[in-house]
Amino acid sequence: MKPKNKLLFISEPLEGSEKLIGELKECGWDITHIERLDSIPFTENLPGHDVGIVFLTQEDLDDATIFENAANRLDTRLIAISHQEVFDNLRHHQGIARLFFGYHRLPIDTARLHHALENLLSVINLDKDIQEEGGHRGRHECQMVGESPVIKTLFRSIQKVGAVDAPVLIQGESGTGKELAAKAIHRASARAKSPFNAINCGALPSNLIQSELFGHEKGSFTGASQRKIGIIENTDGGTLFLDEIGDLPLDMQVNLLRFLENHTIQRVGGLKEIEVNVRVLAATHVDLEKAVDEGKFREDLFHRLNVLQIRVPALRERGDDIATLAHYFFNKFSMEKSSIVNGFSKDSLSVMQLYEWPGNIRELINRVRRAMVMSEHPLIRPSDLGLERRVLDARYASSLEEARDLAERGVVMASLTRHSFNILHAARELGISRVTLYRLMEKHKIHREGQGDDIANHAEQTGSKEPNVLNFNRVK
Repeated sequence: MKPKNKLLFISEPLEGSEKLIGELKECGWDITHIERLDSIPFTENLPGHDVGIVFLTQEDLDDATIFENAANRLDTRLIAISHQEVFDNLRHHQGIARLFFGYHRLPIDTARLHHALENLLSVINLDKDIQEEGGHRGRHECQMVGESPVIKTLFRSIQKVGAVDAPVLIQGESGTGKELAAKAIHRASARAKSPFNAINCGALPSNLIQSELFGHEKGSFTGASQRKIGIIENTDGGTLFLDEIGDLPLDMQVNLLRFLENHTIQRVGGLKEIEVNVRVLAATHVDLEKAVDEGKFREDLFHRLNVLQIRVPALRERGDDIATLAHYFFNKFSMEKSSIVNGFSKDSLSVMQLYEWPGNIRELINRVRRAMVMSEHPLIRPSDLGLERRVLDARYASSLEEARDLAERGVVMASLTRHSFNILHAARELGISRVTLYRLMEKHKIHREGQGDDIANHAEQTGSKEPNVLNFNRVK
């Protein structure tokens, strides 16, 4: 059974506070209740709580000593709760923004508070995992963050190909993190303590590629005032990553093939064959087999590079990793954010989950980073990310059936996101049974961490004959 998350609840007896405590307990929180800020023991820390909420009064904020000591003493992140007039007081804005990671106005919406606490908890857990040596996959795999089924498959593939000293072809769309995958393969290999060098084949002028890869001798051409050691020779004993190999000119493909076959290079203008021990990893966003058929890429070089193959998934395929990555990059760029920005709104997380992310992780980084700087609200909104609802409606379906599938998936994903993938609550909101919801999740490949196999097997294990279609008339 999953242990309950611990919540520190600081409030004097107020009308509705006991009811709120009961509702939060029903949401799965293990609550410690302290009545006043000044009743916290200052002789020792009060550890062991994941997150905390504090009901602020005018007196609390006016007594800066008690207020700041309490905030510094508590080993957790806090959300403030108070009346509108307290937050309207300009004298209190700086203190609230500095010491709290969010705030809610009275009267409290329990569901909204619960989601805010869960979002804050996900950021805290991500911080802890990254800081632990050998802990989170993101640190172990060169900051490749994620726990979705497809990214776990990628991690396993990286470990397998890392153990074999053979060329690897890494495929995936632009912006998916192919260079991070290459670095992870290098670190998982016996060459981990040797150099890792990368070169973008599409970014170099064609007249410089040979010199950059193989080096040149002094005087070999105009401007060659001294000997240059090429990147292949400089990587001796280590791993060379050739990014966008599909953009390599045909004449250079011949030279690269010779190196892969003989493990020797010859500097431009040189006569001596130099033996090198280098493992080659190559990446491309283009279909190399199609390029071979069109005569744009040498077939023999393709087979030399394609000994082992891994595919880095697009961000839209990674499900719940989108929110995890958004929180990860929010923390990474936390020094750049506006002082009032503390995280993402529930709507932002929902919209990010539905967006197609054509630019993949690179686009996610840019949108999150820009929103952190430009947002004028405590929680980043969809408009701050440039992902208003109308953006989602711009996806054109080629048929009525495809349009229905897009709409169905959007409604299911939005409900699951609102309820933190609580199947019972989401099914109840949609007006369908849990069996039908599991089937819809399987149909649309909607998975959350650790749920991939469970969802795939759930419908098969049940004897229900319910149709695998969401009845939109029953959606509340």
